[in-house]
Amino acid sequence: MICVLITGANGFIARHLAKALLREPQFQIKGAVRCSRNSVVSGIDVVKVGDLNSSANWGNAVKNVGVIVHAAARVHVIDEKSEDPLTQFRKTNVEGTLHLARQASKAGVRRFIFLSTIGVHGAETFDIAFNEHSKPNPVSAYALSKWEAEEELRELSASSGMEVVIIRPPLVYGQDAPGNYSRLLRLLSSGIPLPLGGIHNERSFVAIDNLIDLIKTCITHPAAANREFLVSDDEDMSTTNFARRILNAMGKKTLLFPLPLSFVKWLGSVSGRTELVRSLFGSLQIDMNTTKTLLSWNPPVSVDEAIKKSVSP
Repeated sequence: MICVLITGANGFIARHLAKALLREPQFQIKGAVRCSRNSVVSGIDVVKVGDLNSSANWGNAVKNVGVIVHAAARVHVIDEKSEDPLTQFRKTNVEGTLHLARQASKAGVRRFIFLSTIGVHGAETFDIAFNEHSKPNPVSAYALSKWEAEEELRELSASSGMEVVIIRPPLVYGQDAPGNYSRLLRLLSSGIPLPLGGIHNERSFVAIDNLIDLIKTCITHPAAANREFLVSDDEDMSTTNFARRILNAMGKKTLLFPLPLSFVKWLGSVSGRTELVRSLFGSLQIDMNTTKTLLSWNPPVSVDEAIKKSVSP
């Protein structure tokens, strides 16, 4: 039996992962939380560890653990309140992650799976999709902190022998997904006409069930050790196509009308929403051939199936 510790156990990805692993008899599940047990999946052993920083005590959490899935993080928010967000991201996502990894290594943890972001490669693709060898180009404080954590984890792995697996997903969607996907669902379900028609970009997304299946594969697959993996649904689409497929699953007929891209970019710049505009109108494509080949893995859930599940009550 493999004891798996999931950090950020009351978060979106962690909850779905815990539910999936609980269905597998070979796994014993621990869940680490900052302070509250709210939203934690029942049936796992919950350990409170406090804030994810360089002084947290992970002793009880990492004891007898074979694999850690590190899902806890300070995530990007649209309305950032901190005057120095990069410093705050680094305290949690770099210093806090490395503090945990060092204690895990000393405790004999065999494998450390780090959930990073496709943003370490950049915010947009032009003609060529990102793969695991694409040059790092993080343009946000969040993505930069994830890249710095990756670098530190690789160094720790080389000196300690603890295996490190890095997964870089794009936008993750699914039932109860936070962030941009939940905002998109609210907008589409409102019935208000939206300027999302006629967008000719190409974007990669990943359904929560597909991401969870890859994480499960990386827990045990020998070829996953010390590798970086990109993941998606393996079906790129425009924002307009994505929105229309969501509307179809909802049974809604919200009008999607086109706006000139130059006007949209101007509107985003004057309103401080440049990143949001890029995420809706820019392209971001992922080449995950290495993931599929090395792990003999393919996304088990289709896009339409995943969207339908995500909008179900």
